[in-house]
Parts: sequence; structure tokens; C-alpha cells
Amino acid sequence: MTKRLLLSFVVMADVTNEDKKPVFATDAIVRWSIIAIEYAIAASLLLVAGIVLVRTIVDFLSHWGAFPQSVVGAIDGILVVIILLDIAHTVFGHLRASAFPVRPFLVIGILAGVRDILSSSAHLTLSGSFTQANFNDTLISLGVGVGVVVFLLLGLLVLRFSERT
Repeated sequence: MTKRLLLSFVVMADVTNEDKKPVFATDAIVRWSIIAIEYAIAASLLLVAGIVLVRTIVDFLSHWGAFPQSVVGAIDGILVVIILLDIAHTVFGHLRASAFPVRPFLVIGILAGVRDILSSSAHLTLSGSFTQANFNDTLISLGVGVGVVVFLLLGLLVLRFSERT
């Protein structure tokens, strides 16, 4: 009579309190690796936002002669910082709730559209002379930016009304 040696992974696994399913060591390693990468992404976004903010302030203060262009550049840089912070906030929210909410991405898209509209309108206002093709391209960019903002605002409204029901 021979004895059989059975290997059981369940004995080696941790058991979570929530669902009482076995969690293998490799699952924990993968889960913690993903969390570490997400924290690294959030930290990188915060670092880039800080650098963009400092660079925006330095550029704004050092270009007093071209004040209208520097104001537009400063607003553009600040909007980029806000977008980066919103993305970082969304990543942190995902780490806490393990879900990606839709609303922050709609807001980020709206901010990016407003930034594009601002850039196009500043290009129209501050440029001295335009060729017809350059003027048409700027108007198309402006129209696309407005369309994106309106479409995303409608999506935000649909999301808000769908949550009430």
C-alpha cells in the first residue's frame, strides 16, 4: 500500500475575512505590485503638477513685456495643473474604493476642452495676421473644443439624472 502525497495550496494561502476565499501568495504579490504602481503614478502626477506650476509662475513673472501672451500661458499652465491634480485625485479614489468613477473623467475632459477653447481664442485674438488656411484651422479647433465641452456636459447631466433614479 503506497501513500499518496497531496499538495494543497489552500493550506498555504491566506484567507480574507470578506469572502472566505483563499488568496494565494502570487495573488497578493500581484495585488501589492499594482497598488505600488498606482501610488507611483499618483506621485508622478503630483510631481509633474508641481513642476508645471512652478514653471508657469516663473514664465509669467519673467515675461512682463508680452503681458497678454503671458496671461494666456499662465492660465493654460494652471489648467494643466488642475487636470493633473484631478487625475491624481481620481487615482487615489480608485485606490480607496477599487473602482473608477466616471464623473471625474468627464470633468477632466471638460477642463481639457475649456483649455483648448482658451488656446484657440487666444490664438485668434493675439495673432496679428492670419492666412485663410490658418484662420480656418483655428476656427475648426475652436468649434471642436466647444463641441467636446457641450458633449461632455451633456454626459455629466445624463450621469447626474441617472443617479437620482
